[in-house]
Amino acid sequence: MTRAALLHDLVTGAARRTPGAPAVTDTDTTLTYAQLDAAADDVASELHQLGVAAGDRVALWTDKTVRAVAATQAVLRLGAVYVPIDPRNPARRAAQIIEDCTPAVVITTTGRAPALTRLGTPLLLDHPTEPHPSLPATPPPRSPRPRLSPDSPAYLLYTSGSTGRPKGVCLSHRNALAFVDWAAETLQATPLDRFANHAPLNFDLSVLDLYTAFATGASVHLIPADLAYAPRALADLLEQRQLTVWYSVPSALQLMMRAGGLLDRPLPHLRAVLFAGEVFPPDDLHRLRRHWPEKRFLNLYGPTETNVCTAYELPPPGATPPPTPTPIGRPTCGNEVTILAPDDELAVAGPTVMLGYWNQPPRRGWYRTGDRVRLDENGDLVYLGRLDDTVKIHGIRMHLTEIEAALSSHPHVSEAAALVTSSALDTRLTAFVVPATPTPPTLLTLKRHCATQLPQGITLDAVHHLPALPRNTNGKLDRHQLRHKALPAPDAP
Repeated sequence: MTRAALLHDLVTGAARRTPGAPAVTDTDTTLTYAQLDAAADDVASELHQLGVAAGDRVALWTDKTVRAVAATQAVLRLGAVYVPIDPRNPARRAAQIIEDCTPAVVITTTGRAPALTRLGTPLLLDHPTEPHPSLPATPPPRSPRPRLSPDSPAYLLYTSGSTGRPKGVCLSHRNALAFVDWAAETLQATPLDRFANHAPLNFDLSVLDLYTAFATGASVHLIPADLAYAPRALADLLEQRQLTVWYSVPSALQLMMRAGGLLDRPLPHLRAVLFAGEVFPPDDLHRLRRHWPEKRFLNLYGPTETNVCTAYELPPPGATPPPTPTPIGRPTCGNEVTILAPDDELAVAGPTVMLGYWNQPPRRGWYRTGDRVRLDENGDLVYLGRLDDTVKIHGIRMHLTEIEAALSSHPHVSEAAALVTSSALDTRLTAFVVPATPTPPTLLTLKRHCATQLPQGITLDAVHHLPALPRNTNGKLDRHQLRHKALPAPDAP
């Protein structure tokens, strides 16, 4: 258990207990807990001099490095709220997030700074060549530490919005620590553990990697964005770093299985494989499970608004036939769940459920996930699908309306719809467009256009040109017809 009321107390506590233990590692640098603690104080001092105070937001549009982790801790020490932005996001999307959360400061890199000058927000340039590798002879004076409540907001995670713009999920120290307490206890984590950090900092999966490691004095190993889907490099990293806990979307594990030689490696140090964010195709999951019969496999479920609210641990191979589909399990972290009639929608209440959306009224009562579920014969929840047009593409949650807004903003598109088929690694995103000009836009044209507005990883696989979009009797887009109606062959790039 963490026994901490605030997230940044975890690093300070570990620094007091084991100052020389490794805390966080990236491709170039390892910081001990004492060094990470000092680095966080250094960045907090810089932010304080720029006027950052309790309640302010600080956006981080920078690469995933040990300094970026120190910056998150620095923001929390000032009582402020950090807002991580995926470093792979196009400038337009990063600017939308910054404009929405109105940060006091943006921490970014020299290369990204010119795209933000028009916003007029003060910038603090991240210097990856200065990762604070050594402790100062005389520790710098600490910036003022405000009195905070566990229910004070800690970070904003922006996710896709039904309006066509990203929306900020506001999460408190209590929200995160309830999950971290559960994860540390469930995994029986110790200072000897080495956690992989595969997800970007703006993805809620990273909360487990970072803070469970800090809570238990373990180390966390940052996987940079350019390696996140490099299968051979990922498998090599798992082996060379002797990682003990892996947590990612299933598509990353599938990719390592197919092209990274994962099934050729025993990886004796790896003891727990966790996955979330999308459905793990059963054939691939149980193939991996049989290859590693001695390791623990946990399927974690929860939208960004709840972090992990249910979980299911797969039984040992051969004990009983594995359930198909894999359940999402039972409530975790002190949460309660209920299934709402008439659509079998899952609703959640409890300590990990968000404070609310940024710039919207505080959340009250049960959070309706929009996911349909049922109970199986063992009392475990089973995911059935969505009630709305939200989809998962390689673990990234997107509203189809946001993709459609990006498509429709192209000058040669009159109307657009989008559809996702398959799951996990084999997900395909198809666009249906009504051309606005005699020369319809090609797949390559639309790929390039959407790349300036949507997160990296949200990539079109096909485009169909239609004279009009199919609609039902109420005039609404009929996605059923899009899926089943015979359509012309997709364009080539």
